[in-house]
Amino acid sequence: MPDTPPFRLTNTLSRSVETIEPAATAPDGRPLLRFYSCGPTVYSYAHIGNFRTFLTADLVVRTAEALGWAVRYVSNVTDVGHLTEDDVADGGGEDKMARALASKEGEAFETVWDLARHYTEALVEDWHALGLREPDVRPRATEHVREQIEAVQALVAAGHAYETDDGVYFHVPSFPDYGTLSGNTDAEGLVEGTREVVKDDGKRDPRDFALWKKPVGSQSGHLMQWYSPFIDGPAGGWGFPGWHLECSVMAQKYLGETIDLHGGGEDLRFPHHECEIAQAEALTGEPFSRYWMHTRFLQVEGEKMSKSTGNFLTVRDLTADPAEGGRPDWGAPLDPLALRYALISGHYAKPFNLTRKTLSDAAKNLQRYREAADAVADALDADRPGEDDVSADLDAAYAEALAAMADDLTTPIALAAALRGTNALLKTHRESPLSGASARAGASYLDRVDALLGIVPSATDADASAEDPLAAQVEPLVAQRTEARAARDWARADAIRDELAALGVEVMDTPAGPEWRRV
Repeated sequence: MPDTPPFRLTNTLSRSVETIEPAATAPDGRPLLRFYSCGPTVYSYAHIGNFRTFLTADLVVRTAEALGWAVRYVSNVTDVGHLTEDDVADGGGEDKMARALASKEGEAFETVWDLARHYTEALVEDWHALGLREPDVRPRATEHVREQIEAVQALVAAGHAYETDDGVYFHVPSFPDYGTLSGNTDAEGLVEGTREVVKDDGKRDPRDFALWKKPVGSQSGHLMQWYSPFIDGPAGGWGFPGWHLECSVMAQKYLGETIDLHGGGEDLRFPHHECEIAQAEALTGEPFSRYWMHTRFLQVEGEKMSKSTGNFLTVRDLTADPAEGGRPDWGAPLDPLALRYALISGHYAKPFNLTRKTLSDAAKNLQRYREAADAVADALDADRPGEDDVSADLDAAYAEALAAMADDLTTPIALAAALRGTNALLKTHRESPLSGASARAGASYLDRVDALLGIVPSATDADASAEDPLAAQVEPLVAQRTEARAARDWARADAIRDELAALGVEVMDTPAGPEWRRV
């Protein structure tokens, strides 16, 4: 695709926007992007801040494919509990999965394994609801313990790790580049910033982080354990992997020793990603990832998202009916695609403030796409004669959207360009019914926008519309208004329009007849 723009992203490693150049090619000769993005720990429903990060990864995949690249995309599931300083602050000596099992919600599960399976399934359901592409591989930490043990053994043999009675640790001084990704290179800062909080008098350096933990001390009751070759001390070989190990092991298993791009939330930059680099590069002597990207934090109504402030939101809080767990204080259930639209409306490399207005605007814009999809579907069925008088505007809008996405995923510009094309399509439709040629151009445009941004809903299903309770109220009123206008009873027509407005419905008179939409 010689006319496509280069793909540029903010590389955390260089602290600059760089052109991404995959090192390998696919069998068909296309550039092959080998991409790993960190998934969540499945102790509860993933929150919308998590999904902002997952959507960034989704947009990387979609943009690369729109540029003609092949993509090998891996995103993991952390289904093992790991003790961090946040856990110590929040709950003492238990990791999040253990505390989730002990909570009221956890009473529904017999074991921590059941809890992890349930929330993994919920993650995938929410993932699909928001229209995210399924990764080529979604590896689970618990299914790769053997590979993690083998990596620990290799690091010990190479002199980068050592065993104590309490665990096996990576020796940070053995890897001089530790801290380069985060810029956190001074020894004192590394000690203060680390989330490795399990104390062990046998550690050679306070910066050393766990590769394997044994169930002793504060970790003696850890609910997930595997038998290993690390037998020194009272645990006698039992234990569980450290938090940082799984991602480097699984990324290299499925993508190779050196990958092109690694992504995640900004909270993972240090220590998690820093530790991934140390482990992987100490094992291979090769660069782990050539580029790194991080999605900035999400705020809700100008505040940090927190359960204590009541603004901690999951996908289901905003999209489910209140009877099924939705949050009525956030209004009527939101179309999941409208939530997707809202979450991608801010640039990934900048903090983003999600507000009720953001959600409302996204829902209105999504409705424009639904109207366009309906208009195109009807016109394709009618296949009216006539010229294609929309392609030029639509092609220009798509080209601008693609260029914006290729330029560091600049979603605000891309969304504005795509909506401009959609509005142009609707304007043409309202001025006169779309010809078959224009309808085919419109269908192609909506398909391309959806492949790039994932925001175009399907055309309204007639049977589903007939079952819609609002449609059952609105359709008779629209018909009565049409009759009143035909009889030149303007007062009656205006009264019906007001009645429809009270239902949250707007009526538009077009050459093809009246149309209505939710507002």
